[in-house]
Amino acid sequence: MKKWFLAATIAATALSGVAQAKDWKTVRFATEGAYPPFNYTQADGTLAGFDIDLANALCKEMEAKCQIIAQDWDGIIPALLARKYDAIIAGMSITEERKKKVAFTHKYALIPNKFIAKQGADITFTKEGLKGVKIGVQRSTTHDQYIEDNYKGIVDVSRYGTFDEAYLDLEGGRIDAVFGDASALQSGMLDKKEGYEFTGPSLTDEKWFGDGFGIAVRKQDKDLAEQLNKAIDSLREKGIYQEIAAKYFSYDVYGE
Repeated sequence: MKKWFLAATIAATALSGVAQAKDWKTVRFATEGAYPPFNYTQADGTLAGFDIDLANALCKEMEAKCQIIAQDWDGIIPALLARKYDAIIAGMSITEERKKKVAFTHKYALIPNKFIAKQGADITFTKEGLKGVKIGVQRSTTHDQYIEDNYKGIVDVSRYGTFDEAYLDLEGGRIDAVFGDASALQSGMLDKKEGYEFTGPSLTDEKWFGDGFGIAVRKQDKDLAEQLNKAIDSLREKGIYQEIAAKYFSYDVYGE
C-alpha cells in the first residue's frame, strides 16, 4: 500500500510538472521607452532602441513571438510580478537588492556611470566640494541609491520620473548636474545639446551598479532566463549581437 501510494505521488508530481511547464512561444517584454539609446519612444509612438532590437532578435533566436510593452520605470518590477508581462529589458542593472524580487539573465551590456554638467561648471567631486550641489537622478534607480548612500545630507538631490525631465532642469539652471549611465547621457543630452560635457569620475562600483544590465524575469520563470541566456550567447557567437550594438554604440557595450 505504501509503495503504491509513493508511486502514485511521484507520478502525480511528474504530471504536474509537465502541466506547469511553459513553452514560451510568446515572450512579452516590458521596456521604459525613455532611456535612449537603450529604449526610447519615436515621434509616431513606436518603441525603438538597442533593447527593442535585441528583444526582437532574442525572440527570433528562440523561435518565439515577441511583444514589447512600454511601462513607466517606477512600476516596472511590480507590474512584472503582477504578470502584466514576462520579462523586463530596460537597461536594468543586476543588483543584489533587485535579486531579492526577481531573477536575472546574465548581463547583456555593461556601461560606466557618469555626471554631466554645463561646460566649465566648477564642481569638485569630493564630499566637501559637492556640499550643496544640486544633482538630478532618475527615481528608484541605482544612480539614485548611489547618491543616497554616499552623499545624503551633502548634495541637494532632485529625483525625476525620466531623464528628459532632469535634462530640462539642467538646461534651466535648476540643477547643477545629472548622474546616470554614460550612454544614456550621451545620446539623451550631449549629442543633442551644445555646451554640456561629462565631468567627474566614471563609476562602476559593483555594490551599487551590479554586474551590468540584465533581463529580469519572475523567480519562478528561471527557465525563461535560461532560454534567454542561451539566445544571448548564440547571438554573440553569430555576430548578430555585435551588429545590433554597432547601430547604437561606438565602443564595446558588452565588456569582458
